[in-house]
Amino acid sequence: MAVRIRLTRLGRKKKPFYRIVVADAERSRDGKFLDVIGTYDPLKDPIAIKIDHSKLEDWIGRGALPTTTVKSLLKKAPAAE
Repeated sequence: MAVRIRLTRLGRKKKPFYRIVVADAERSRDGKFLDVIGTYDPLKDPIAIKIDHSKLEDWIGRGALPTTTVKSLLKKAPAAE
């Protein structure tokens, strides 16, 4: 089972809001997921990215791979405290 760290879309039409989730690679974008590790709100100024770094490190340690979009968001996210 390949596990990916990716975005799932919430919000309404023209008002996107995303969760950063850990899901099986074969599941649909908005399908079942294993864990929620953060949120991304592109409509805020500046954009709002919140990540639970302990969960992120745990899932990466287990072999979960982030998508290219999530990789770029992780670089923009504030550092762990």
